[in-house]
Amino acid sequence: MKLRLLIELDSVTKRWSAVFPELPGCASAGNTEAEAIVNAKEALALWFEPSPLKLHKDSKLVELAMP
Repeated sequence: MKLRLLIELDSVTKRWSAVFPELPGCASAGNTEAEAIVNAKEALALWFEPSPLKLHKDSKLVELAMP
């Protein structure tokens, strides 16, 4: 799976923003472009981390992997 990462330099703060356009709320920043990318990878891992779920007795939770 490949994802797009939008990297931009903020002219006011002089920091780099890193946003995954297809993943709402998955973003980060850094003092350098390289730092923003490293931080974005961490944000991506946290964004995909499963949350605890309460299941009904007749429910089944299935995990899927993307190639």
